Amino acid sequence: MPRPSGSYSTSDLSRKSGDIIAEALRHPVTITQRNKPRLVLLNIDDYERLMRQSDARSVGTLETMPRELLDELEAAVDTYAETDEVSR
Repeated sequence: MPRPSGSYSTSDLSRKSGDIIAEALRHPVTITQRNKPRLVLLNIDDYERLMRQSDARSVGTLETMPRELLDELEAAVDTYAETDEVSR
């Protein structure tokens, strides 16, 4: 059965770890167990980039929000505030 490039079994990992690690330095490699994806090997730069992107302290803050989205948010808040004042 042909295997997609960048995908290896756990048995392959035992036998060809050096080659697989060398490939993982170039691009992410999937390790399968019983024909199901179980692990991904990737280089440290890609890992650190993913971790920075998932950092809740920097993702989705007002400072990182696109200007158009911030404008929409401000307009929605203003509309809500106006509606709330009329209701009182």
